[in-house]
Amino acid sequence: MFSLLADYEIAELAQGGMITPFESRQVREVDGKRVISYGLSSFGYDLRVANEFKIFTPNPYNAIVDPKNVDERCYMDFRGDVCVIPPNSYALCRSYERFNIPDDILVIVLGKSTLARCGLIVNVTPGEPGWEGYWTIEISNASPLPAKIYANEGIAQSLFFRGNKPKITYRDRNGKYQMQGPEITLAKL
Repeated sequence: MFSLLADYEIAELAQGGMITPFESRQVREVDGKRVISYGLSSFGYDLRVANEFKIFTPNPYNAIVDPKNVDERCYMDFRGDVCVIPPNSYALCRSYERFNIPDDILVIVLGKSTLARCGLIVNVTPGEPGWEGYWTIEISNASPLPAKIYANEGIAQSLFFRGNKPKITYRDRNGKYQMQGPEITLAKL
C-alpha cells in the first residue's frame, strides 16, 4: 500500500539528503522577476531544469532514431539561460537538483501545467526505490512554433509515495541509470 507524502514528510527526507539542493518553499519570484515556480509544495516538489540541453536536430546524417544505438550527432549541445526548442522537436536536459531516493519511496514526476498550456510536454520516468542521480528530462515541443525553456526555473513536479521496501531496489540491481549525471544521459541498452 502506498501513501502520498505531504510537505513536512518531503522536507524531512530532503534534510536527510533526498533532494540536493532543496528549496523549502515554493519560489515564484527571484530578484523581483516572476519565474516558473519551483520548490516544496503541499504534496510534492517542483524541480528545476539545469542550464544544459541537448537539442534534437533535423536529420542531417540520414540517421534513424534507434533507442538501441543512439547517434549523438543528432543532438546539438547548448548551455545557457534560455533554450529554444524548434517546432515539432524536443530537447533533453537534466534536473538542477540531485535525488537520492530512499528504499521505501517511489517518485513520479509530471510536467507542469504552465508548460503544458504552451504545447510543451515533459516526460520523466519514475524514480524507483534506491535510485540516485540527476533526472534526465525530455521536453517535447508539440507546437508549430519555437518554444523557450528557462534554465533554473520549474520544469516538473515530483510526487513521493511511501510503500514497503522491495526485495531488490534499483541500487541493488545496479540499474543502468544509477548515479547518472551531472551530464545529460542518453538512452542506454
